[in-house]
Amino acid sequence: MADSDAGRGRWQERYDQAPKRDADFTTLSGLEIDPVYGPPPGAGVPEMDRIGWPGEYPFTRGLYATGYRGKPWTIRQFSGFGNARQTNERYKMLLRAGGAGLSVAFDMPTLMGVDSDDPRSLGEVGHCGVAIDSAADLDALFEGIPLADTTTSMTISGPAVPVFCMYLVAAERQGAELSKLDGTLQTDIFKEYIAQKEWLFPPRPHLRLIGDLMEYCGANVPRYKPLSVSGYHIREAGSTAAQELAFTLADGFGYVELGLSRGLDIEEFAPGLSFFFDAHIDFFEEIAKFRAARRIWARWLRDVYGAKTERAQWLRFHTQTAGVSLTAQQPGNNVVRTAVEALAAVLGGTNSLHTNALDEVLALPGEAAAETALRTQQVIMEETGALNVADPLGGSWYVEALTDRMEAEAEAIFARIRDLSPDGSMTGGILQGIENGWFTGEIAEASFAYQQKLEKGEKKIVGVNCLTDSVAEPLEILRISPEVEREQVAALRGRRAQRDQKAVDAALAALVAAARGDDNLVPPMLDAARAEATLGEICDALRAEWGSYTELPSF
Repeated sequence: MADSDAGRGRWQERYDQAPKRDADFTTLSGLEIDPVYGPPPGAGVPEMDRIGWPGEYPFTRGLYATGYRGKPWTIRQFSGFGNARQTNERYKMLLRAGGAGLSVAFDMPTLMGVDSDDPRSLGEVGHCGVAIDSAADLDALFEGIPLADTTTSMTISGPAVPVFCMYLVAAERQGAELSKLDGTLQTDIFKEYIAQKEWLFPPRPHLRLIGDLMEYCGANVPRYKPLSVSGYHIREAGSTAAQELAFTLADGFGYVELGLSRGLDIEEFAPGLSFFFDAHIDFFEEIAKFRAARRIWARWLRDVYGAKTERAQWLRFHTQTAGVSLTAQQPGNNVVRTAVEALAAVLGGTNSLHTNALDEVLALPGEAAAETALRTQQVIMEETGALNVADPLGGSWYVEALTDRMEAEAEAIFARIRDLSPDGSMTGGILQGIENGWFTGEIAEASFAYQQKLEKGEKKIVGVNCLTDSVAEPLEILRISPEVEREQVAALRGRRAQRDQKAVDAALAALVAAARGDDNLVPPMLDAARAEATLGEICDALRAEWGSYTELPSF
């Protein structure tokens, strides 16, 4: 009883001291709304040490005492297609329409670290994202968008570090101070081996590169988050919500261990770790997942890894609505699905959000569909009242029980991962689970079980295995012209002809020399980007040194 009342007092003090938005925090009917709700004064609630109050450990109810009254989530729409000029036009449209940050989608050649004129790129240039070959493409991508004033997220893992170096070069060319850049780089290579399968090198050299990036950003680009640990792709591959939660946080613990092994201060580097989750269609399960994630992370960072400050214990996350929940049948239904998923992310306390477009199951979003996806967030933000109260479902018997269940299932999975480890570390268990196919097998089993329920009709998808009659007309979708690839290849070849080839060769040689020793790889990679070395050239230089990775088959 005393603890609950004391918690309310601590929350009230934090709330009173924090800045708030100038807004009308009432219902549509004009009823005054409290900023948070909890047990009545004097009520004894034994679970309050686990539920807590917004803005205090274990952060089940959110990181900030004000919730969204202080600051709403960042609207960060994931976008990229064709060439850099076309994507730049889309970014400007999204920013004019109210987007607050950028999130870059890259095409498959870029994701795999090959150039647009590589034979393996044929037919893929600009199709699932924007084509990036060198720093000049980043110049065009952000032309007219001041990077010093715009938070920029980049969803790329295998070649994340060279692409980030090109981003830094583009910022330099704009005259920006690197120390003022803000945003997030995905970089998470564990989830590639676990789920998405877009890797360049074996795991250990990749981890060396990530460690170098963590060190460099801490010293030179302190506001930028060098690692977004991604559960999204794990869930899209077919995992359960609990598996997404556990595999993602385990990967995060692995990166904490990487930072500590480098001698980095956990109070300094842990705030640079962020997370990227899927918001799927089971509304309450997703809210519970997000709440459990904050609680688990805070406890492990404090009790296992020794983080003492609140910022180092915070789990900040971006959310994207579930791509796999979208259906080609009756695609108009996807607007409803996305709205439900987005609301779950908001009620779960997301820090930034991307909402999928209704046509994304068929192609890259068209401009009208992209606007509807953006407006979905804005309707939630401006009309629903969801921002008025911090963690409005906190204390619900159902939501709290689901949150506890998510936490318990995640802890059981952590124990299994550590049992795989030869040294008891989370990193050792992750690497062993990657190498022996354990993660892939667990996801495959979960995906198969769900598919069986769909085929038996035990789980329903409207328009797919029930309510299949429709008057909907086929959608007009965005199509990428073959001319995009021809133009990109021609521009790349022209760039190669005009650059200082001796400077490129010297920069790549310096990069290889650094890879053979212990020097941080980011400075020589930056020099290569400044010389207009291409992404494929940088990645190939390291492939030649470190080799490539082939997944062992498992049945």
